Amino acid sequence: MSNPAFVTKLPPFTLLDEPLLAFSPSDPVQVDVHPLRGLVNFGPYSKGSFGGYTSRVRIATVGPESAFKRRGELMLSLRETHRPSDRSEYVPEYPGFEALFQVALEAAPREAHIKWPDTLHLLPGEGDPQTRLFLAMEAALRRLDTVRSEFDVVLVHFPDSWNPATRGKFFDAHDALKALGAKYNIPTQVLNDRAFTFAHKASLSWRLATALYVKAAGTPWKLAPLKGVPTETAYIGLAYALRGDQRDAHYVTCCSQVFDMDGGGMQFVAFEARDPVADVAEARRNPFLSRDDMRAVLARSLELYQCRNGGNLPKRMVIHKTTAFKDGEIEGAFDALSGVPEIECIEISSASCWRGVWLIKSGQQKPPTRPSGYPVPRGTMVVRSGNSAPHMGGGKCS
Repeated sequence: MSNPAFVTKLPPFTLLDEPLLAFSPSDPVQVDVHPLRGLVNFGPYSKGSFGGYTSRVRIATVGPESAFKRRGELMLSLRETHRPSDRSEYVPEYPGFEALFQVALEAAPREAHIKWPDTLHLLPGEGDPQTRLFLAMEAALRRLDTVRSEFDVVLVHFPDSWNPATRGKFFDAHDALKALGAKYNIPTQVLNDRAFTFAHKASLSWRLATALYVKAAGTPWKLAPLKGVPTETAYIGLAYALRGDQRDAHYVTCCSQVFDMDGGGMQFVAFEARDPVADVAEARRNPFLSRDDMRAVLARSLELYQCRNGGNLPKRMVIHKTTAFKDGEIEGAFDALSGVPEIECIEISSASCWRGVWLIKSGQQKPPTRPSGYPVPRGTMVVRSGNSAPHMGGGKCS
């Protein structure tokens, strides 16, 4: 039971104001809580930079030959204006791609359009329909890679008649396409037949146009700076996995995602732990890093942030993961980030009954120790969901 001195009451829920979105990196007046209205009134966040290196977004296409004309008509419709016919409280009039994003939308040259047979069994290759579809996608992106300078985004059409092959127990054509796109560094946008028949043209145009602009490396909006939060805040998300079987599990693979406070500039680090795991049973339940390994992975993560920010250190670093922080991990974090003024280690854990967040913050006094051998230095906070009172300092987060 927690110390009664640390027990308080919280409401079952709290309504938060919608965050402001910024539509200019330099003008603080260009903000709105409504993303579409902000685009209409101010244009996209990257309007000053995107048009500097290209005046157009060029679309390549892949799909069955019989629908080639329909794909072209869909792209032409994005250039036109459309009045909203659904969700009128939210959807404004769509003004057309060029008016909205201040760059033209164009079809890529002929060699950047790939036409598949209309039926799956006519796709080249051997194996079941899913295998042949995967081979067709890989061949299409490999071919497009040879003309990569001629387009910005690829529109890939999976007709509804191909549904049995696009998703199975061990295969998802959408996910496979995204993996191939990452391999060839080609952004893709998936279409199904509903895009051609969807009745609400304004809603469809808003969604598809914004997706194409983003995938062409444009930025429609960003979160406006939050009051009381340093703008130079970096976030690191950690995920662990123990390698090996039950009898021979020695190393932990750690994946680190690094991004800034508005969710941009994400970088990915894959780290192979060097120190052996002494307690395999504990590592199975809660994979963790040694102090040296934590120092190494966070130092590499910090270096990525600095490379994207002119060598500058963040003023605040937030590290979060879904397993408990060990003492060695916490010390390794503070070793690697000694130059960062403010550091927070947040553990987000969940169970069937409630969720908890343990917050370890630099510059605070050591609080009461959690029972069951879970000491947490430098301050803790646990928040329960529902009507239960939170536990400050004491209590087991399970």
